[in-house]
Amino acid sequence: MKFVTLQSRGGKYLVVADNIAWLREDENGQTKVGMVGGSPLLVVGSVDEIAAAVMGD
Repeated sequence: MKFVTLQSRGGKYLVVADNIAWLREDENGQTKVGMVGGSPLLVVGSVDEIAAAVMGD
């Protein structure tokens, strides 16, 4: 199981990479991260930055 740390304006999320279903660009340089079976998370960074963090080793 691979965990990824994602930064939000209010703190940090530690999420399981396999539970990320989609990424969508949002306003103010933020990205919504769709979670399998849950509500989306609003995190800081572009879609490309978040994708790189999720896919990185």
